Amino acid sequence: MLQVLYRFLLCGLLSFTLTAHAGAQESDAAGADALAQAIEQAAESGVSVVVVDSSGQLLNAPPGTGPEDEDPATELMEQPSMLMKAQSKVGAFRAELNSRLEALPYSIFEMQYILRQTSPDGRIMTYVEVLGWSVLFLLIGRWLSTEIYGKRFAKRFVVARIRANPEGYEEKMPFLVYRFLMGIGGTVFAMIFAALISYLIFGSSGDPSIEFTATAIYTAFFLARTVSDLWRMVLSPFLAQYRIPVFSDRDAKRLYIWAALLATYDISSVLFATWVGDFGLNYNVYAMVYGVLALAGLIGNLLMVLVNGRAISNAIRAGRVPEDCSWLVRVLAVAWAPVLMAYMAFGWLKLAFDLVLENDVSIPLMAGSYFVLTTILIVYGAINYFIERYFRRSRLVEAPEETDAEEAAEAEEAEALPAVKHPISTYEDLARRVAGILAFVVGAYSLVIVWNPEASWTETTSAERVIDVTVILFIGYIVYHLFRIWIDSKIDEEVGDVQPGELGDEGGAGGASRLATLLPLFRGAILAVVLVSIVLIVLLELGINVSPLFAGAGVVGLAVGFGSQTLVRDIFSGAFFLVDDAFRKGEYIDIGDVKGTVEKISVRSFQLRHHLGALHTIPFGEIKVLTNYSRDWVMMKLPLRVTYDTDVEKVRKLIKKLGQRLMDDPVVGHTFIQPLKSQGVIEMQDSAMIIRVKFMTKPGDQWIVRKRVYQEIRELFAREGVKFAHREVTVRLAPDQEGEVTPKQKEAAVGAVQAAIDEDLLEEMGGPGGDDR
Repeated sequence: MLQVLYRFLLCGLLSFTLTAHAGAQESDAAGADALAQAIEQAAESGVSVVVVDSSGQLLNAPPGTGPEDEDPATELMEQPSMLMKAQSKVGAFRAELNSRLEALPYSIFEMQYILRQTSPDGRIMTYVEVLGWSVLFLLIGRWLSTEIYGKRFAKRFVVARIRANPEGYEEKMPFLVYRFLMGIGGTVFAMIFAALISYLIFGSSGDPSIEFTATAIYTAFFLARTVSDLWRMVLSPFLAQYRIPVFSDRDAKRLYIWAALLATYDISSVLFATWVGDFGLNYNVYAMVYGVLALAGLIGNLLMVLVNGRAISNAIRAGRVPEDCSWLVRVLAVAWAPVLMAYMAFGWLKLAFDLVLENDVSIPLMAGSYFVLTTILIVYGAINYFIERYFRRSRLVEAPEETDAEEAAEAEEAEALPAVKHPISTYEDLARRVAGILAFVVGAYSLVIVWNPEASWTETTSAERVIDVTVILFIGYIVYHLFRIWIDSKIDEEVGDVQPGELGDEGGAGGASRLATLLPLFRGAILAVVLVSIVLIVLLELGINVSPLFAGAGVVGLAVGFGSQTLVRDIFSGAFFLVDDAFRKGEYIDIGDVKGTVEKISVRSFQLRHHLGALHTIPFGEIKVLTNYSRDWVMMKLPLRVTYDTDVEKVRKLIKKLGQRLMDDPVVGHTFIQPLKSQGVIEMQDSAMIIRVKFMTKPGDQWIVRKRVYQEIRELFAREGVKFAHREVTVRLAPDQEGEVTPKQKEAAVGAVQAAIDEDLLEEMGGPGGDDR
């Protein structure tokens, strides 16, 4: 009760204080102190106080009711849309353009007045005379630079460096750069000559306007000649052997003429517009001159793209048909022309808007496209030059004794045995790909500078994060391919000495090394670790917590382990088979039901290629017994059927001499581990004695040696009179049926003979499941 009474009295005191404050203007300081004290006491007692002046305005609005606390969505809705802003800009452009066109006649009069006032003799034609004489002297200097500097001085140094068949950037770039520098020397020679002649004839003008005009003319001449020499370096229109892009002579000359003429026009028009602007002439005249000249340059550039579009597209494809190029190259070869034309048109429209609305005009977008292209070509060419120079020296250090004949033989062998390789199969290929990426990045950065020279947005947190992620992906791309190339090179080293078998051969040759068998499996694991590491680093850079991913991976692993026991059995069985070195890639094995050459090994299974062509895929967990026919040595035993009157001792001596002769044979002699020898009679059949011979060779060579041994034995027995026994089947008839045999009896006899022959063949092959090789 006392607290309520206290609050009532406090409110009354506050009302009295406010009334007294409103009526007593002469005691503002004291009233303000009393008001502040009353509000403070009310707040301590839990009473909300609202102060209203005589006009009804809140003097102490509660939090959340001010204009700064309005809903952001409401503020966003109150802002004009992009379409409304664009329409407003177009309307302002149209109104400003009409205003400037209406004032153009007066602006021309103003320009004439300024030119007369700045001219040393009060005539406008003075500037035209300066232009005419300067151009004339520069053309004479250009002709003299060709006749004197070029033919009498530079030609000796340039021609001496020309090669008949230069190869690569390493041999082409030094000459092209040297000729470009010599061309700049000729341009400087012409400018010095023109300046000296002007000084000797007219003397020093001493007038700033004349000197500025001459400086603009000489600057335009130097830039135009430099850009022309740069295009000459890139296209090499008159020395086809030094041309790096894939152009025909006709296309290169035509593109060079177009590019040189348009570069001269664009530079001259930009410098003329700059001369008009810096001379202090009327802005309307400056904007009109600049816009019209830029429009003419736009039309010329569009015509250049249309005329030379097919040749440039072919150069982008490096002279290949579209089917032989990657999808990115095909898209680039088709899309570059419309994109560039749209970019040029947009560049002129932006320039027109900036000129009419009197905005700051930086580098023109059309000139910026040439700047970006030049930057990309210079960076790409320079990096490729150093790449070729480095790898050429590395190859010379690694194989100094290799001759041209050996290189030609290796090239022919590579062509005879084509293999599908990764596009980035060597460190040099990777370096070239990185050079292309760096050239693209530099070109993109140059384009950013053209669009926004200040580029203040690159300092924001989002831009820095994007740049960091891009750098991480770029480094990860390089690391991934470095590991892949290193592993692939090790695999090639391990399998380089192993001769691949012919399709359909009997198999059994020695396989690849153990490292060559295991490295493909490790390659997948290592590359997977690299990729996962890159992804995790990118996620961390983006501020994403990756700890739940590890926990989820563990749960998924447990689920897979319990739910896929067969898969786990196959993986662990394969791991133990490979650790035990039971078989390797390229070896001929038999697992009971199937047999063949090991062609591919994965984590869970492997593939066997039967010598008849069938491809079997076997999970590791299904292997019970494994027989390897490609380890250490192979013993081949061959049965020979001879007649009963054969001298066995004589055959033994003949086979022994044949074995010694085959050991010295240049074709098959090196494949023997033990020579050919006879094992004597091993079986007596109804119509023949079976003499067996044997020999030991390296795995895989037994089939070639077997063919040679059969051929030599047949020729040897024919010379020595040893007869092979032919298969005979005797059919006995009853005494009362010997006189005449019916057709049915003949058919029965033939069937009995065929059955006996088939049974003998099956026994020699080892039964129904024998070796069919």
